[in-house]
Order: sequence, then structure tokens, then C-alpha cells
Amino acid sequence: MADKSDTKILISTSIVVFLSGFLLGMYSVRGYLFISPSLASQRQSNLNDPLESEESDIDEGDTILDHAPNWANGEDADRRDGLKASKPQKAKKTPKDKAKDKADSAQPQQTVAEGSANEECKLVLVVRTDLGMTKGKIAAQCSHATLACYKTLTRAAQRTPSSAEARLLQRWERRGQAKIAVQVKSEAELLDLMGKARSLGITAEVIQDAGRTQIDPGSLTVLGVGPAPKSLVDKVTGGLKLL
Repeated sequence: MADKSDTKILISTSIVVFLSGFLLGMYSVRGYLFISPSLASQRQSNLNDPLESEESDIDEGDTILDHAPNWANGEDADRRDGLKASKPQKAKKTPKDKAKDKADSAQPQQTVAEGSANEECKLVLVVRTDLGMTKGKIAAQCSHATLACYKTLTRAAQRTPSSAEARLLQRWERRGQAKIAVQVKSEAELLDLMGKARSLGITAEVIQDAGRTQIDPGSLTVLGVGPAPKSLVDKVTGGLKLL
């Protein structure tokens, strides 16, 4: 019996000594018991350091991505941020021009072209290749153009749920949301296509880059044509090469 008691005491003592030594070592390493002068000065300097802002977590060499158009604040915010081309200022109208506008307003307003109810609709993204944009940059700009066109049609559809815009948008959404990327080599071609599309009653939105990464500020990068009936869109972009 005495031998068993001695064995238990020895084992218990060993466990206590091991745990005490382990805890003593950990506290010593962390500086809770014995603090060296160098560790004390380092701790004091850390306490005196100013708090860093969240911006300090971003490396100076990181690339700042272009921002998408501000959907919440509308077209004014898009133009202010340089993400959408501003409309040219109109010259002052003469009395003759005002009389012509009055006569035009008496005529029925042209609605968006919706074509046949069974015709496929598509959105064509016209990309400028003369700017030397990378694949990632082109993808981002095409995304901006897609959203810009969708937003334009959505606004019109919300004003009049039974309008041609609403029906056209619904057809495009339900039939796969077809998108095709083609190319042009100049800004003049881009603007010419935009004017032609709008003259046919097709939604057309051009994206103006903010110039934070690869190209000059204000550069027109991608034109979105549609969503609109395939036959009408082909009248505008049918002769262009695929990207």
C-alpha cells in the first residue's frame, strides 16, 4: 500500500512540476514575468504609434480599378464622374426653331423599335481596338455598357409598364439575353454608329472612361447597341468584325 501511495505522489508531483514549468516558460517568453529593456522599449513605441487608417492596408503599387456608373444617382452623377459622355450643349434657339419644335411636338412621339413579337433580341457591344485596352479592361468596359443600356430601358419601362420598352426588355430577359462583341478602330466610327442606332429607335449608350488605369481620361471605349430586335441591330452593326 505504501508503494502505491508513493507512486501516486510521484506522478502527481511530476505533472504539477511539468505544468508549472510550461506556464512559467510561456509567461517568460511573452514578457509577462521578466521584461527585457529592448522588449519594454518596443512595447512603448507600439503604444505611441498613431492609428492607421483603412487606406494604409492598400499597397501604393496596387492598381485602382475604374468605377462603374453610379446607378443610384442617375445620369448626372455618371457624367460628373466621367463615366458617361456628356451631351453637347444646345445652341440658343431662334423664334423659327421654337415654332418648328412646337409643330414637331404636336406629332406622335416615336417609341423604341420593338419589331415582331417573335423576333430574337440582342445587345451588341462595339469595342474600340485602337486604344490598346487589355482583355480585362475590355471586359470591364463591356460590363459598364451592358448595364447602361439595361438601365436606360428599365427607366422607360418603369414609367410605362405596358410600353414598347417594357415588352422589349421582357423579351430579351426571357430569351437568353444575347450579347455580341464587335470592333471598330476609331472614336468617329463609334459615334457614327450611336447616331445611326438612335435614329432607328434603338437604345444606344456609350461609355466614357475615367482614365484611372490604362487610357486617357474621357476616352470613349465601348458602345452598347440594344437590346433590340436582331434585324434592326444588324442594320447598325451587321458589317462589323467580331472582337
